[in-house]
Amino acid sequence: MNNMRMLAEEEENDDGTEVTWEDQQRINTFSKLNTRLRSIEERLEELKQEKEALDDLSTELELTDEDESVLYKIGESFLHLPQPRAMKRLEKDQAAISAQVLDLSAGAEQCEKEMKELKVTLYARFGRAINLDE
Repeated sequence: MNNMRMLAEEEENDDGTEVTWEDQQRINTFSKLNTRLRSIEERLEELKQEKEALDDLSTELELTDEDESVLYKIGESFLHLPQPRAMKRLEKDQAAISAQVLDLSAGAEQCEKEMKELKVTLYARFGRAINLDE
């Protein structure tokens, strides 16, 4: 009975792996990448909503007569633009959002790749003693 108790204490001590400076740097890097990834995901969600709004606007503008003037939001202001000019502006805005989405998606993939590599290293070193999942 006493041997089992000692074994349990030894198992607990196995989780007490010393954290080296390099380990701490890896943990800090993982944390920074995780924060950056969350920020990118939030921005991607905002852009997705902006893209949906622009897609809806595109449908509305296509139904508008070419000789009509339409209100178009540029920055924080709304301007009256001729329908053809508004369509060109809309296409430019849609392309800009698509480019931002591509850049951010690539950034998110890079964060995830680096985080995966760090997870492998840190879990191999610390096992159950560290939790890198949300």
